[in-house]
Amino acid sequence: MTTSTSLSQTQRRIVWAVRVLLALAFGAAGAAKLAGVPMMVQVFDAIGFGQWFRYVTGVVEILGVVLLLVPATAFFGALWLAITMTGAVATHLILIGGSPLPALVLGLLSAFVAWKLRPDARLSAQTDSHGRAQA
Repeated sequence: MTTSTSLSQTQRRIVWAVRVLLALAFGAAGAAKLAGVPMMVQVFDAIGFGQWFRYVTGVVEILGVVLLLVPATAFFGALWLAITMTGAVATHLILIGGSPLPALVLGLLSAFVAWKLRPDARLSAQTDSHGRAQA
């Protein structure tokens, strides 16, 4: 089992530390987008979808942070942010150039957290081999 309740104390601490790191990184990035930091405005001009997309991306990142920090929704927040970073990597590779490495690292860290907090092990522990709930 790999749910948060079955992780060792050390594993829980590592996952929490990564969650905090991700929250700081995505919180800063999302806030910069929403605040209209000139570098973010330039990046989203280069993307070419318009500045509305900068706002949407900022909200997506801030929402991901909130989900990530709430224990009951942390899996969904991590998955949400991993998917978001997949789009960011693709954007760097296809549209704007530059190094996709920061987005790749954040995406991999988000995927790590999602994997460690995945709910499938909890569901399989509560059902038998035929999918029936165990008493």
